[in-house]
Amino acid sequence: MNILNIEELRVLKVNEADNDYHISAETASPPSYCPHCGCVANLQGYGGKEQLFMDTPSHGKRVGIHLHRKRYRCKECARTFLEPLKFMDESRSMTSRLVGYIEKHSLKRTFTSLSEEIGLDEKTIRNVFKDYSRQLEKHINFATPKWLGIDEAHLLHSYRCVICNVKERTIVEILKNRNKPTVIDYLKQLPNKNNVEIVCMDMWATYRDSAKLVLPHAKIVIDKFHVVKGANIALEKIRKAIRLTLTDAQRKTLMHDRFTLLRRKSKLKPFQLLKLESWTLNFPELGLAHGLKEEFFDIFDTSKDRYEALNRYQEWKGQMPPSMKPYFAELNTSMKNWEQEIFNYFDLPSKRATNAYTETLNGLIKIMNRNGRGYSFDVLRTKVLFTEGVHKVKRLNYKRTDIDRGFFPEMIAEPILVYEPEINLGASLSTLIQNMLADRKAPVSTRLSE
Repeated sequence: MNILNIEELRVLKVNEADNDYHISAETASPPSYCPHCGCVANLQGYGGKEQLFMDTPSHGKRVGIHLHRKRYRCKECARTFLEPLKFMDESRSMTSRLVGYIEKHSLKRTFTSLSEEIGLDEKTIRNVFKDYSRQLEKHINFATPKWLGIDEAHLLHSYRCVICNVKERTIVEILKNRNKPTVIDYLKQLPNKNNVEIVCMDMWATYRDSAKLVLPHAKIVIDKFHVVKGANIALEKIRKAIRLTLTDAQRKTLMHDRFTLLRRKSKLKPFQLLKLESWTLNFPELGLAHGLKEEFFDIFDTSKDRYEALNRYQEWKGQMPPSMKPYFAELNTSMKNWEQEIFNYFDLPSKRATNAYTETLNGLIKIMNRNGRGYSFDVLRTKVLFTEGVHKVKRLNYKRTDIDRGFFPEMIAEPILVYEPEINLGASLSTLIQNMLADRKAPVSTRLSE
């Protein structure tokens, strides 16, 4: 019985060990022509050798194929050659299907776990992954978002620019850095740049300058998440200042209650409201700062348009007590320097222009990097962008539509079908998190048992 299920091979013997299958095999039929001169049926045997090729795991065990490979000599051209093996990747000493297995699983699993499961060196797994990532780069193209988000993530000790599809909540690119030349080069190569309507970003001048240069038609909107968190930063400054005046016991309590202070009051549970009330009553300045924070958030949550939001902000700023101004100075400076882009948020038809979901990317990358024992940036980028099953795709479909029948309405009785192409919208971060956190167990040893 052909346990390998490879038609070109004849199985001679199977030895089973604790963790491995050792399968002796030979080719099922000799070659019919010389690969050098093309001469047909004029070949003679010329010795041979045994080679070890690794195959996909079977029944939870690693598989090694000990192939008795024959050598032939062509009588016409006098040249020799080994039996051709179309089903093998000879450069890596493994079957072609094992290469496909590694390509598929290396995106979701660590190189170490695959190395242990298959019985190959981890470096070989990395090389297969590297070649596969180049193929993916060529064949997978993400659609240019109408609402393009520019954010950043701190990966491998550096800030990386993250490009998002804001409406679809997907990641479409991770750049090596957030420098202006890098961002400009990326935006310039975007297909259908004129389709970009909105560019959502944080308050980083490089992003604004790059968008204005390459996408002058698009409206720049500062991500609400990055605006309102400035109020939380101000509240944190006051909390830390008050901590210095407390006893050790009070200091520890306030440290643990910081999330109660930062969370929106409307989302607090009854016992958290009691904690908040005790702190704000005992420390009036903290209560005052918390109230200012809540009012600032309300401007962005409930204002109906730019005019109302701007008036409410000016009123909020004008009524701020002098003792609070130093703590909120950074926020007010940002509001002044980025006023146009910040209040563009209120001109949007739907108040959903935020890249806040990309904040989880930092945590995800840390887990992936820890499990992978130190991935490079290129590996992490490929695993985020190209893992199978995480792409949000608009599937192929047909759309029914009427056409102008002109003077001959009777000639076309039914609406026609218009073909709509498949569109890849990028890597869904929520799906990526679900898939990436599962790490499968594998055998301990990385070598075939002797």
